Amino acid sequence: MDELLPPIIRDNKYFMYPFYKLAYWGSDIKEVMDFKKNIYSMTDVEYEQFYQKIKSISRYRDTDLNHNCIVKILDYIKKESPSEVADIGCGNGYMLEKIAGIDKDIQLIGVDLFDSMDGDFKYVKSKITDLPFADNSIDTVICSHVIEHILDANKAVEELIRITRHRLIIIVPKQRYYYYTLDEHVNFYQQKEQVAALIGVKNWQCDDINGDWFYTTEKNKQK
Repeated sequence: MDELLPPIIRDNKYFMYPFYKLAYWGSDIKEVMDFKKNIYSMTDVEYEQFYQKIKSISRYRDTDLNHNCIVKILDYIKKESPSEVADIGCGNGYMLEKIAGIDKDIQLIGVDLFDSMDGDFKYVKSKITDLPFADNSIDTVICSHVIEHILDANKAVEELIRITRHRLIIIVPKQRYYYYTLDEHVNFYQQKEQVAALIGVKNWQCDDINGDWFYTTEKNKQK
């Protein structure tokens, strides 16, 4: 729909309203539709509460990752066998459970805004912009479908780089900007150079994998 319809129709509030009603059943539709405007005045508590109470179709799927991105992450895990893996913005822990299924010896850490979570990994409640980990403390850091939700994306990326010891993997959707999107996104990355400029390190690779930018870099190759 984003690519097929003229922007004047695609981004019309009245055209999009029934789609929001279908996607966000049980939620305050006006609040969700105006998220891109409201986020600028939200406190940390209001932001957290927004995501905790929201009801949408996307909350009930296993993961936002497409199959080929999952395969690529698991192939890396099998090849490199990192000592620790942290999934920042882990959602329901789907990716961490997949990793646990192929290597029980990896220390797994999930981070999100939920009060608690059960799974075969250590769970930490934290904002991405203020992660409670030491510098260079985690071998491999994964952050998928999170940066596009964060107002201060630069600070989020700084924190991801800071805690990474070896490999950083960031996945964001390849998406053009619209005000009315069914995903609470505030950042949009239509070109891979936008992702690279945001992260701002050398020796990166960024591939379009089924509509997602799969960005990876090795921290020890930055000098």
